[in-house]
Amino acid sequence: MQITSFSPFGYEGAMVTVEVDLRRGIPAVDLVGLADNAVKEARERMRAAIRNSGFDFPPERVLISLSPADVKKEGAGFDLAMALAVLYKKTQLTYNKETTKITQVLVMGELELSGRVRRVRGVHAAVSTAAENGICFCIVPHENAEEAAGVDGMSVFAVETLESAWKIYTHLPSIEKKEKETKKNTIASQATNTQEAVEFAPIIYGEDFSGVVGQSELIRALQIAAAGRHNVIAYGPPGCGKTLALRRFSSLLPQLTLEESQPVTRIYSIAGCLPVKTNLMRTPPFRMPHQSASLEGLIGGGKNCRPGEISLAHNGVLFLDEAAEFKVSVLQSLRVPLEEGRVVLSRAGRRTEFPAHFQLLIAANPCPCGNFGSDDKICVCSARSVEQYWRRFSAPLLDRIDIRVAVKANTADKTVSGEQAISTQELRKNIAVAVAIQRKRQGKPNAWLTPSETVFYCKLNEESKTYLEKQTNEQGFSSRAVHSCMKLARTIADMVENYDITIEHLKEAIEIRKSEAGSGILF
Repeated sequence: MQITSFSPFGYEGAMVTVEVDLRRGIPAVDLVGLADNAVKEARERMRAAIRNSGFDFPPERVLISLSPADVKKEGAGFDLAMALAVLYKKTQLTYNKETTKITQVLVMGELELSGRVRRVRGVHAAVSTAAENGICFCIVPHENAEEAAGVDGMSVFAVETLESAWKIYTHLPSIEKKEKETKKNTIASQATNTQEAVEFAPIIYGEDFSGVVGQSELIRALQIAAAGRHNVIAYGPPGCGKTLALRRFSSLLPQLTLEESQPVTRIYSIAGCLPVKTNLMRTPPFRMPHQSASLEGLIGGGKNCRPGEISLAHNGVLFLDEAAEFKVSVLQSLRVPLEEGRVVLSRAGRRTEFPAHFQLLIAANPCPCGNFGSDDKICVCSARSVEQYWRRFSAPLLDRIDIRVAVKANTADKTVSGEQAISTQELRKNIAVAVAIQRKRQGKPNAWLTPSETVFYCKLNEESKTYLEKQTNEQGFSSRAVHSCMKLARTIADMVENYDITIEHLKEAIEIRKSEAGSGILF
């Protein structure tokens, strides 16, 4: 019976086989297999844990091999696997051929000196990788049990101590492959049902859009953005409510399907950010990094190629508030991931690829002082400073943003007795309709359609084509901008359950795509 563990690196990681040999010589523990310091220190933790759990440590010289030998082993998740392998070799357990159907078992966990098993990161990634390699059984820390149960087809054994892990391990050959646990079946069934019925998370108190008054254009733009997962930039003077509205945007997004939640859960497991007692990340991530975020923090990297903010926002939202305050290199690094939905990291001969299909929300002031274009305030910025301010974003980055909203400052009369506020519950109705149509039609949001898919799914009649060509010449739209207008019009039509894109849908799409006339902002 072979013991395997997992070495997290990037998105993929590597399965590691743990082997033990006892030989004559001075009692010691030799570890081979390109282990880092955390794995090397496991020798002493393992020795103390075995003795404190009531077992005898082998008096011979112990050789532990971690293979493949050319893959660097990192982290503290090998402790439990190494301890079980040593005990197995010491006792020389033998089983008859009829009970050796289980050839491999995944084991992960960090050991305390007392023999207690501690939680480790990357368990979901390890279990899902093991399932892909045909392994059906895993022994993990009790605190990681829910995380491991999120992988279909895996029998999970949760342990709290080395002693309990050994009891389970010695009885594994006689255990027939069980049916999935009732709880895991229920979770998988609920996740599958979301493919048909669009579900939303409960509205958190204080995050309802009914608290955003006087910004009907912005709210309408966010509704369209949520329905088709389109990128948004909202610019306006300080205090106009753009940040207030954008922070509540996540309440408009439906819960993730099973297919969408699996990679999100894997990324959070690798990063060590998965909440305790969570099996699948059903809520779309909402990431809001600070303006001081580094390039590595946003894109990912480091010696272990950890995921960055754009990967942690996969199938969710990346919100950049006061975006002009971010480093130019950080902003420009978003261009390729926005286009391809992935980010490739290379470090010292090692390469990994993280998924990064995220929805970008940007909030910015119209100028450094924030008063450019305001009716009742004076802008003290020079024309050159305003131009340099917007050049931080660059035209290629802005061209990838479908929706542009110029947010006006609220007046006292408009805030108190003006427009009627719309609740989140009302906004969700049209969003749910559009999301259900897109999942059934093409299996992904309209904003993520490729150019060929855009032409196929976003067909325009002759009147709409003529109008779009006219607007393209007047506005100077690029080819990407033309496709953006078509995808926006497709989303608006989906929200009202229209199969055909009408001229009205296209007009609204073009209005929210182009910059506001007379604003002075160059897109």
